[in-house]
Amino acid sequence: MWTIFLLIGSNIFMTFAWYGHLKFKEVPLWKVIVVSWGIAFFEYCLQVPANRIGSKTFSPDQLKVIQEVITLTVFGVFSTFYFGDKLHWNHFAAFGCLVAGAFFMFHKF
Repeated sequence: MWTIFLLIGSNIFMTFAWYGHLKFKEVPLWKVIVVSWGIAFFEYCLQVPANRIGSKTFSPDQLKVIQEVITLTVFGVFSTFYFGDKLHWNHFAAFGCLVAGAFFMFHKF
């Protein structure tokens, strides 16, 4: 479970680093880059241990799929509350496809 919690935390930081600045388009790009790099530092402080801990249980492929599912979940919540976007059926369909991909990654046939 630590892997999942750390990945959620790291994705929250990274989502703010990558997209949070879009509300502040008047801020010069160089400042946005510096702030984003500062935020990304904390993302790495969670992501690296998450992968190290997770590698004891999961393969690298499985870790990547877990991370992608978490990324889309975090971004869906972020875009809804931070930008006021609305999620539509196609967002849920895309998420369902990703979950199906995760299912196949974790099951050997």
